[in-house]
Amino acid sequence: MAAKELFKIHEVIKFPDPVLARPAAPITVFDSALRTLVGDMFESMYAAQGIGLAAPQISISQRLTVIDVSFKKNPKDKLVLINPEIVETKGKQTEEEGCLSLPDIREKVHRAAWVKVKAQDEHGAWFEVEGEELLARALLHEIDHLNGILFIDRISRLKRELVLMKIRKMQKNGEW
Repeated sequence: MAAKELFKIHEVIKFPDPVLARPAAPITVFDSALRTLVGDMFESMYAAQGIGLAAPQISISQRLTVIDVSFKKNPKDKLVLINPEIVETKGKQTEEEGCLSLPDIREKVHRAAWVKVKAQDEHGAWFEVEGEELLARALLHEIDHLNGILFIDRISRLKRELVLMKIRKMQKNGEW
């Protein structure tokens, strides 16, 4: 029986860390270090109680994200997306979103109701995935991270100002 691999849990960085605002670099090397990082990211995401995590959120500016909308309930729902590209979107949905890099902040965000994404797996093979509703939102949210965009960049200016005021107050009180 093989020993269970031990993965490192990385700290999720918070807004306004500058790495969150930068487009991430494409991944060109598909090796065992990348596969270990993928495992680390799933463990880090689960430890933080999230359903998606992008590499920039753990201070690694690379185009890699992991998603599990079932939160460990269905192994088939685990997605690894390397160098993802949005191929097509359809429809509209408006739902509340949160983000591990913006703890305790939740706002309604307008997104496509359905999305098709092309990406590479941890071995470099290209594949396509389609998602609707929660999966579509997770895919679009995580790909935004890889492009240096946070969900608060997709809300109205007034709501964004209110969120930033709340964050500044929490920072001042040592809660952020």
